[in-house]
Amino acid sequence: MFGRFLEISLASADIAASVQFYERLGFTQLTANDSWAHPYGVLTDGHVCLGVHQRSERAHGANATTPVLSFVLPELAAHARALSERGFEARSALLGETDFHQLHLSDPAGQDITLLEARTFSPALRRQRESLCGWFSAYSMPALGNEAVRGFWERVGFVALDEQEQPLPNLPLVSDHLSLALHATRAMAAPMLVFTDPAMAEKLALLDAAGIERSAELPRGLDRNSNALLEAPEGTLLLLLAGEP
Repeated sequence: MFGRFLEISLASADIAASVQFYERLGFTQLTANDSWAHPYGVLTDGHVCLGVHQRSERAHGANATTPVLSFVLPELAAHARALSERGFEARSALLGETDFHQLHLSDPAGQDITLLEARTFSPALRRQRESLCGWFSAYSMPALGNEAVRGFWERVGFVALDEQEQPLPNLPLVSDHLSLALHATRAMAAPMLVFTDPAMAEKLALLDAAGIERSAELPRGLDRNSNALLEAPEGTLLLLLAGEP
C-alpha cells in the first residue's frame, strides 16, 4: 500500500553530531543523492537505514522531535487518489511537475509517515559490519491497546502477531521490509528503535568503554546490566535488549 520501506527519517539541528554518534555505534554512511536541498546523510547497520535531515520536519507539519517512517512508492502522483479513497488522507503533498513528489500523512496516534517518488540514497554495495547495538528488531511506538493504530497498519499490509510480555509488553506488526511494535505508553511515552542481541551485556561493556552514555530512563523491569536506553543527539531513543533477534 505504501510501497517499499526506505528509511527512518530523523530531523537533526546538528547533522555532524548525529552522524558521529551513529558511527560510534558502528553504523556506516551510504551515498545520498541530491533529492533534498538541505544537508542529508544516511547511515546503516545492514538491517535498517537512518536518514538524518538537517531541517525542521515542521516544514511539512510533522513533529520535529519524532522519527518519520519513509517509504518509496513509484508513480506517487498516480497513487495519491487511490490512497485517499481508501482513507489514507495526506496531511500535505508536493506533486507538481517540478517537485520531488512526496506525501505526508500520520497514523491515528500521530506517527508521521512520508511517501516518496524515488530513493534518496544508493543501497549498500557490500555487507555492513555488525553495530554495537545488536540486531535491529523493530520500530516501536507507544500505542499498545490502540485498536485504531493496529487497524491502520494492518490495512497498510502489516500482520499483527500475538502480544508479547517479555522483555516488555508489546504487539509486533511485521512486513517483508520493516517490523513495527506497539508498546505501552507507561513503559515509554516516545517511539524507540529496538535492537536485540543474546550477548547484549558484552555489547554494553563495549559502549561503556567507548564513553557512550546510557539514559537513566530505562523502562521499568529491565535489568540495567543487560539492557540499556540510548538517546542520540537529535533525541532519537534506541532501546538495546538482551534476547534473540
